[in-house]
Amino acid sequence: MIALKIHVNAAEKMWFVYFLRCADNSLYAGITTSLERRLAEHNNCNKKAAKYTRVRRPVALAYAETLNNRQQASQREYQLKQLSKRHKEQLVADYLQQQAR
Repeated sequence: MIALKIHVNAAEKMWFVYFLRCADNSLYAGITTSLERRLAEHNNCNKKAAKYTRVRRPVALAYAETLNNRQQASQREYQLKQLSKRHKEQLVADYLQQQAR
């Protein structure tokens, strides 16, 4: 019997764009292929955490979207970062309300 190795192309992975709510109530935007892993990295003392979140712990997931590839995720992250604080907060509020259902 021959074992087949299946290689998943990076473009085939699902990507996420997310907002984290920081301890100072600010929002941090990022992209990842694993929300659980990335949230743990932001909350734990390791070098993979963004400098911004290192001094604003703990952080909690406040918003997430799924995208098909890294390019789409990066473009959406850029769009989200361009939103006003008011629009970001409304997006988060709508997301959390939807998740509560």
